[in-house]
Parts: sequence; structure tokens; C-alpha cells
Amino acid sequence: MPCTTILVGSKASYNGATIIARNDDSGAGNFMPKKWVVVNPEEQPKTYVSVLSHVRIPLPENPLRYTAMPNAVAGEGIWAAGGINEANVGMTASETITTNERVLAADPLVEYQPADKENGIKEVRGGIGEEDLVSITLPYIKTAREGVIRLGMLHEKYGTYESNAIAFSDVNEIWWFESIGGHHWIAKRVPDDSVVIMPNQLGIDYFDLTDALGEGENYLCSKDLGEFLLDNHLALEIENEEDEVGGAFNPRLAFGSHDDSDHVYNTPRAWFMARYLNPNSYIWDGPEADFTPESDDIPWDLIPERKITSEDVKYLLSSHYQGTPYDPYAGYGDHRENGKYRSIGINRTDFMGMMEIRPDAPAETAGIEWIAYGSNAFNTMVPFFANVQDTPAYFKNTNGTVSTESFYWTSRLIAVLADSGFPKALFFIEDYQMKVQAKGRQIIKRVENEILSANGLGRDTKASGKKLTAKAIQEKLAAANEEIAAMVKKEAEKTLKKVLDESSNKMRNQYARSDV
Repeated sequence: MPCTTILVGSKASYNGATIIARNDDSGAGNFMPKKWVVVNPEEQPKTYVSVLSHVRIPLPENPLRYTAMPNAVAGEGIWAAGGINEANVGMTASETITTNERVLAADPLVEYQPADKENGIKEVRGGIGEEDLVSITLPYIKTAREGVIRLGMLHEKYGTYESNAIAFSDVNEIWWFESIGGHHWIAKRVPDDSVVIMPNQLGIDYFDLTDALGEGENYLCSKDLGEFLLDNHLALEIENEEDEVGGAFNPRLAFGSHDDSDHVYNTPRAWFMARYLNPNSYIWDGPEADFTPESDDIPWDLIPERKITSEDVKYLLSSHYQGTPYDPYAGYGDHRENGKYRSIGINRTDFMGMMEIRPDAPAETAGIEWIAYGSNAFNTMVPFFANVQDTPAYFKNTNGTVSTESFYWTSRLIAVLADSGFPKALFFIEDYQMKVQAKGRQIIKRVENEILSANGLGRDTKASGKKLTAKAIQEKLAAANEEIAAMVKKEAEKTLKKVLDESSNKMRNQYARSDV
């Protein structure tokens, strides 16, 4: 899918949490309704069967409970997209990435081939893809590293029919996984002090093969990657002098694409995000710029100039090149430049999912899942506790019918109306975002403090009553999520009316005179 990902290491975030976030975007001209659900262990199948590739995968026993964001309309499979499991491991899958002809020649993608009975050709099952990744991985891992290892095993065994990148997080670390061809893969631990920015390109720009094939402290890969590189002349920057496995190389050069279309569709997104994170570290604009929107060497990870908040991540994933000549809504500058590059907060975003795993919270409340539906430029993100057995109806009862009883459809309606009256509607959107995000945080904080106080773990170390059981805590978290959803519904309906009135007053059949 044409998505954008941001990863924030624990020492780069405002509260010491690991944060992984992704816009899930549909292809051009398409929109896929999404719903937020919990998959309990008894709902997880024993054998997974892919709708698109027909691959069949036996699954381990004793799956963990997890949240997911599947398609709300049947037909193309689950597409669970991302979530947090009961071990407080987050996953987002996937960022569609690009590769080159040399890689695909050496290790072709494993594509589904339907049966042709007339010519006696049997069906050939395909590999795994974005449709499948969360469902076959997240319920079976207890750390981010375990996620990489399990997904790597699945890639090697079943192959993949597309190039994807996947993030895993736990309270301690984040790992980034990139598939290489049909069966190969690499993964890199995100430095704790760094932020990773990922448009739809193969991103990792430095890889230590010696560590990956040895200790695996910060790098992991398919076991034959060294031979694969050398046999197919893929590594263009191996740092050792002898022709042997080992050393470091640039995967972006070895495995990635370098198309002219990247300079319109992908690299400008990386430029805008890096420019926001490090405005003073480099020159971003003008003839003396270190990096331009069309630079191929914008770093994969950066140490930001300040701590990064959840709201910063949402702002970046909502961006349409504000403050630059490339903003499609700009009323200034050379209008030939407006809308030149593909926005991050594009019209066809289905949802944004942000997984925040906090070290200063008890395990029962550590996982916060932030959710936004529709085009990020006009929506708001909503925080929820992930350690629950069900989700609010306003967020899970999406289907193919447009309804203001669904947060997905309400968000879509707000976006299209606000877009048509952008200059004034922007004030309504900013007010909406501020209120929802502030009130959501207030409810999260209040309920968490109640749980801490009841169990004698808060600032007031005297327990206020009978210690809460794990079940009682889950019930309080579910009640908090319902309270947040009710608040969001109220604010969304008020915002919808405001943008509806504003757009109605801009209709072409309006007339100044009236009889009132």
C-alpha cells in the first residue's frame, strides 16, 4: 500500500516511550473502510489461509490477544494492518517498498498462479503479503526482536509476492524489517536516540553484515544474505577489500529503486519530515541546500534536535508541505509548484495507527494505541488503552454503508467538506484536533492514576481500597475507552456541522439577497 511510516526511539520521544506510526493509504482513486477490533485467542484460526495468494500456514498454539485494524468490507482478506498484543508488542504492516531488477532476477517474487483446467495447469500458491502479515505474526511474539525472527522465518519458508517493510516495537526497542526479493530480508534495530522516516522506498542506508550474521545485536538478516549479495553482484559499497562475506554496505543502493518517479512520489516526503525534525542541522531550501525534495540520500534515521511527541508524529503524517511552495492549498508563491509532490496526508488515507509503549506505566496500561481515520490533514487522532477485550462500537462497527454512527465515515465526511472550504474550515479542524487530543489525554491520565492509586503504585503510595485484579483493570480500561469514544463522537458531530455549514455557504447557487 502507498503508506508513510515514522519510528521514534525511546530516547528521542518526549516520554521515553517507543513510538511506531503509519499512514495506511489506498491506491489511487480507491478508499478502504477500516475498523478497530480486538482479536481474542479463541478467534484466531489454527490454519491461516490467504484470500489473495491462497497460501496456507499452520499457526502455533496459544496465540496472544491483539488489537487490529482490518478491512471493514469483505473480499480481499483481513489486512489487519497493525496493533498491540497483550505482551505490549506493537506491529505495523506494512510499508510497501521498492526494489530493483537485479534483486528480482536473483530472487523472484512468489506470485499466485491460478489453475487452468483446460490446459492441465494446477494452481500454484503464492507467498505472504500485506494482507497476511499481522495475523500470522503479532499473536505469537513477546518482543520486537521475536517479531523479526518469526517474520523472517515465514519469508524464507513461504516467500512473498510483494516488497514490504514492517515495524515491531516493545517497551525497550524498535526493529525495522525489509523484505528483499522473494525470500530474503534484512532488519535493523532503530537507534534509541533516533527517528526513522519512511516513504514508499527501501529505506535502510547502512547495514552491518558481520553483526547480522554473527551476534545480531543491532542487525539481523536471512542466513544466506552474504552469498546472495556476492553471487549476484548486488553490494555496491562493501567496505572490506577482499571478496568475502562480511563488512558493511548500503542496502538502499544494493536493493532499492532509483526511478525518476521516486523524486515526485517518495523522496519529497522524506525531505519534509527530515526538515521538520532537524531544521537547523542541514540546509533544506535554496540553491545551497544539503538535501532537496528530490535527493536520493536523505538519511533513513536522524537524531532530532528536540524530543518528539505523539502530536509531532501526527503533524508529520498529516502534512501537505505546509510552509513550502509545494502545498496544494497554498495561496502564495509560484502556483505551478503547488501540489507538485505527493502529500504525506493524502486524500486516500484509510487510517493512521500509532503504537506508543510507555516505560513509566504499569504493564497493564503501558500500551496506548492512537487512531485516526480518513485524510490526516482533516482528522483527529484518538488515544485508547490497548489492553482490552473489545473496542467501542463507534470505532469497530464500520461497514460499506456511509453513516455518521461510524467514526470512519464521519471522518471522511469532515475531510471532503473541509477541503472544499479550506481557509476557514482549517480553524474548525484545528479546534477539533486540540479538543479531542487534550480530552483524550485527560481521560487516559485520570483512569491510569485511579488504577495506580487503588494498587498503591501512584504518587500517593497508600492504596485507596481493595487492590484491583487484572480483570478489574481491564474493565476500567474498557470503560475509559468507551468514555473517550463518546467524547469523540460528540466533538466529531459538532465539527461536521461546522464544515457542512461553511461548505453550504460556498455553493454555486447561493444568492446574497434573502427575504429574512
